[in-house]
Amino acid sequence: MINLIICGATCILMILAVLFFPKLRLGKLQLDTYWLIVLLGAVILLACGQTDAAAIGKALIADSAVNPLKILVLFLSMTILSVFLDELGFFRYLAGAALKHSHSGQKRLFFTLYFTVAALTVFTSNDVIVLSFTPFICYFAKEAKIDPLPYLAAEFVAANTWSMALVIGNPTNIYLATAFGVDFVSYLKVSLIPTFVAGMVSLFALWLLFRKKLSAPIEGTAERAEIADRLSLSIGVAHLAVCTVLLAVSSYLGWEMWLIALCSAVSLFLSDGVVSLFRREQPRALKGCLKRAPWQLIPFLLGMFVMTEALAQQGTTAAIANFLGTDLAVLKYGGLSFLGANLINNIPMSVLFSSMIEASNAGMGAMYATVIGSNLGAFFTPIGALAGLMFSSLLAEHSVKFGYREFLKLGAAVALPSLIAALGALELVLCFL
Repeated sequence: MINLIICGATCILMILAVLFFPKLRLGKLQLDTYWLIVLLGAVILLACGQTDAAAIGKALIADSAVNPLKILVLFLSMTILSVFLDELGFFRYLAGAALKHSHSGQKRLFFTLYFTVAALTVFTSNDVIVLSFTPFICYFAKEAKIDPLPYLAAEFVAANTWSMALVIGNPTNIYLATAFGVDFVSYLKVSLIPTFVAGMVSLFALWLLFRKKLSAPIEGTAERAEIADRLSLSIGVAHLAVCTVLLAVSSYLGWEMWLIALCSAVSLFLSDGVVSLFRREQPRALKGCLKRAPWQLIPFLLGMFVMTEALAQQGTTAAIANFLGTDLAVLKYGGLSFLGANLINNIPMSVLFSSMIEASNAGMGAMYATVIGSNLGAFFTPIGALAGLMFSSLLAEHSVKFGYREFLKLGAAVALPSLIAALGALELVLCFL
């Protein structure tokens, strides 16, 4: 019971921190409070003997698809690849180029963006798309003098809805499918229809939400954006392109995604470092990457991992599973995983719910429902997924306001209808398989 109280209090304080005091200022230093609270909660659990430190250490080196260290390497490496291009002005350049061909109005741009992101997400992953498209949208909206929120919402919703389609679309998909022995084709047979239904519902909800804003004309004109360092840009684009392709086919090759991303980031540093050495100049873009990388995700994710392990070790996970039972498994696990992702983040939630499903013998319906909750929960609040936290961080860099309240509005209007539609479609699919 003590571990449950500590974990619950930590999650409540974290949400309150995001809402009311997101930054802690220590002189010139600014720190995000959400990870400080989570880290403190993990330290208290360890100090009170509510979790076995040796078991935590063993789990951190385990060969698991959602090993927190592997996830961190994946996120940080992909962030570096994207930020490198942003430092060179690549996304600003694309925004200017796109604006020159934007004579068809905002409505067509909105639908084009949604379906482009949806298609790319299916074959890559939600995180890669969010990291790549967010800076582009911010620059484009600024140049076009239009409200960026409809496009940012469309990007984030599409990326975290269509990521359900394939196993590779989200790290939580990989973990849950692997944990229950579901192969690529078997997963696709069940996930395809719920993903399509949720995707169409989310698009319709987004259109209803933003249709008035999208009626406004595009008044801005494209400014000529020059790329000063074309060689470094070519290196960056090549690395991101190769990495994205390899991530898309990683499941076929049997290569782990974290290793692909890490090798790409290391190769980028070495390549651009050699170029800078020959030029006898400092690698400014690489320095910018290191400065802007979301290092705060490390203590956040590790702290959350400690909390989920504490709940499992003390038997709390099994107790919750027994309480839920096996009746209405799709509805229960889908709804609770959706809410759970927004309390402890979708990756720790997936680890926790995997144990619950196994303990309760809730079946494959519960597993697929948890997949749906882990994906759609990402756009209910910024805590729902690591992509949401990085999305918020990127927007803050571009002075775009899209905070907790904006997420909740989006979640109420889009995420909840999409969740209901996806779970209903899943029930129908399971009845006929």
